[in-house]
Amino acid sequence: MILEIGNIFINDVQFGSETKVDGNVLYVNAEEIRAIVLEDERIKDVAIELARPRESKRITPVKDVIEPRVKVSGNGSIFPGVIGKVDTVGTGRTHVLKGAAIVTCGKIVGFQEGIIDMKGPGADYTPFSKLNNVCMVIEPQDGLNQYGYEAAVRMAGLKIANYIGQVAKDMSPDEILVFETKPLLEQLNEYPNLPKVGYVYMLQTQGLLHDTYVYGVDAKKIVPTILYPTEIMDGAIISGNCVSACDKNTTYHHLNNPIIQNLYNRHGKDINFMGVIITNENVYLADKERSSNFTAKLAEFLGLDGVIISQEGFGNPDTDLIMNCKKIEEKGINSVIVTDEYAGRDGLSQSLADADTLANAVVTGGNANELIFLPPMDQIIGTDAYINKIAGGFDGSLHQDGSIKVEIQAITGATNELGFNKLTAKSL
Repeated sequence: MILEIGNIFINDVQFGSETKVDGNVLYVNAEEIRAIVLEDERIKDVAIELARPRESKRITPVKDVIEPRVKVSGNGSIFPGVIGKVDTVGTGRTHVLKGAAIVTCGKIVGFQEGIIDMKGPGADYTPFSKLNNVCMVIEPQDGLNQYGYEAAVRMAGLKIANYIGQVAKDMSPDEILVFETKPLLEQLNEYPNLPKVGYVYMLQTQGLLHDTYVYGVDAKKIVPTILYPTEIMDGAIISGNCVSACDKNTTYHHLNNPIIQNLYNRHGKDINFMGVIITNENVYLADKERSSNFTAKLAEFLGLDGVIISQEGFGNPDTDLIMNCKKIEEKGINSVIVTDEYAGRDGLSQSLADADTLANAVVTGGNANELIFLPPMDQIIGTDAYINKIAGGFDGSLHQDGSIKVEIQAITGATNELGFNKLTAKSL
């Protein structure tokens, strides 16, 4: 598959009478956005707010972050099986409003949603403080349960990302990047002397609002399978989960997975990037065994010499991570795991809930339990009423002046396990 990504750089976002891009500025019509969102009878109201880099604004509780994109050529549309038909994506050209994002927020589920500060020390921990954000604060209809609310907010974010992305369809990109993965035998023969490397992409699927969707299917219902990397870059995987904010993979993360992008950068130079194995993170032991067995079998089937394995979430999924690592290593395939740590505020506790001697090559996104002080902001987009309750918060986290003391666990993307952050740690 060959996918061209045409990036149109966005340096600012403003309200306007029509939704368009002019001079690298994205203009959005708030009333048109409201009208689209309010088509869903589950939603009572929505407020549209803008948040730009270095503004004194705090967005919370954050549900998802989505990059506006549009298919220009090739099969399907962005977010297949959800917004568009279930066509196989990953080919042709896709235009991207690079530097812009849709952020969904509001009451949501509350206890595992996060914070995005657009300035101050908190902004350094989240990549989304660098984006020009169109924020939607969504209020549900009275009596709507949290599952219905999450589904409504998820769909609203995807619909608006698709709506805004359409303005890029006929534009000339500022840059065009080309990514290609060939059918298996061709890929094997292209660089026969380079090590064959694959990527095991673990998706959060523990249920109870910890969900991820593949071509519109809840990934709890899949067995591990192989995807072209370009399918993922083209919207085949979307977030629907409420795992702790620091290490959840938002839809933006899936679209811009840095592991995939860096493997492509190395492809043909010192590795032969063979493709992606997606697998789920399960609750029950039998399901964990089944999925890790399939994952190891597929890695062997592809003839891989090495794999990178990334996790999403922590605690229970640590077992899936170690199972995948151990079984792949036992096939004679080298592995590197990418995770983060919950080592206590002093950093002295056990970092992962599971371990094995074969998991001896580890990249970490940092310790999520470290404390941070966030000064007050001039504007709250959403509500700070849940600060004391969200994962990483505690009684007394929110101070009367609007400042906050929390674990970095509460900051969206702070310890992301794709490496989409600035933190790491090392053994002493």
